[in-house]
Amino acid sequence: MQGLISVRASFSRRARTAFVVEGWQLKTHRQNQLVIGGARCALGPRESTRAAIEIVGDRITRILSSPTGLSGAKSDRISIDLSGFLILPGLVNAHDHLEFSLFPRLGIPPYRNYIEWGDDIHSRFPDIIAKHRAVPKEIRLWWGGLRNLLCGVTTVSHHNPLWPELRREDFPVRVVQEYGWGHSLALGGDLREAHAAAPVGRPFIVHACEGVDEQARQELWGLDRLGVLDDRTVLVHGLAIDQDGVALMRARRASLIVCPSSNQFLFDRVPNLSLLGDIEKISLGSDSPLTAEGDLLDEIRFAIRFCGISASAAHQMVTTAPASILRLANGEGSIGESCVADLIAIRDTGQDSADRLDALSMNDVELVMIGGRVQLAADAMLERLPFAATQGLEPLSIDGSIRWLRAPVKALLQKAEDVFGKGEVRLGSRKLLIPAGVVAEYVN
Repeated sequence: MQGLISVRASFSRRARTAFVVEGWQLKTHRQNQLVIGGARCALGPRESTRAAIEIVGDRITRILSSPTGLSGAKSDRISIDLSGFLILPGLVNAHDHLEFSLFPRLGIPPYRNYIEWGDDIHSRFPDIIAKHRAVPKEIRLWWGGLRNLLCGVTTVSHHNPLWPELRREDFPVRVVQEYGWGHSLALGGDLREAHAAAPVGRPFIVHACEGVDEQARQELWGLDRLGVLDDRTVLVHGLAIDQDGVALMRARRASLIVCPSSNQFLFDRVPNLSLLGDIEKISLGSDSPLTAEGDLLDEIRFAIRFCGISASAAHQMVTTAPASILRLANGEGSIGESCVADLIAIRDTGQDSADRLDALSMNDVELVMIGGRVQLAADAMLERLPFAATQGLEPLSIDGSIRWLRAPVKALLQKAEDVFGKGEVRLGSRKLLIPAGVVAEYVN
């Protein structure tokens, strides 16, 4: 749905030169062996164990309940003590439009469907849209990556073309690389061609049934008539899907991604997850700040409170379920031996990881590792980390809360401030600043 702005805008799809910040280099140093100890490790929504996690390269190699099991470890092993923390798998955001991360919410709802919304915002807010599009797209994409990283997302599915920035090794989060996509039945061009062009065995993602009127309801059947509704098809939103539609989704073995806060904002209605929950595979996406409540953690809390789902279901909808729907193959969304070492750390309150989601916010995420490398650290976390792990981190203040990020934060903020003005850059409602008096690269 947010892709509508790109669909409506006239812009070149040619590949652009990758964004380069002078002086910024990816620190690719990898420890031969890293061990995280002292923490409680979440192995599922309701399952945890106090264990040491051994990481070699970008993979978890062992999860050991007893430190004596590491007696044969290499002498150059690096240890991190995370006593007092709960380690969760990195979250998987099944739906975002990364280039719209700096936009405010736009619209005067309620609307009947996404087409009506698109027409309205282009009529009412052309100056706001033009101003935000004046920020180079590659800069906006980076802020989309950082918006996800800040809330513990380690893998995100971007619904739009795979811009060169999103292929970079040093992009802040993993971006799903192999997928097919169309915007929607009304605005997606030739969906048969797009579906056929999707990589073999990979998902085909399309907005559908985004609205509350008959036109929105009929989109599911239109997709089926085109022959693009099958076991690879992933529909986004599905608000207007009724009981017959659920039966069709089950028959075609199609999957669904819901974005409840966007639906509430635009249509004054949330998905009926009692009904849609009968679809075999269903997950949660953040959508973009154009319509959403905030980030993925905000979306989780919204879904639990207003859609009547359990904390355990919400946990699965941002970990194992999207990993399955998006056909990720490296253990994303899980903590286990041979899984990719995508981890987040929050303070341990003694609750299960599922129960923490009901109140978890960006401020609670104190460490994010992607492939065994530190991508985010809170101030208090820095003293626990080895010197090598902190190199390349730059500080950012988000509504007064400082996080150290593996990104060219200062340069990215300056590029955005060139358009919006100093101190006027926001991720959703959160104000972004370079903290005063803080050294740009942490030194132990």
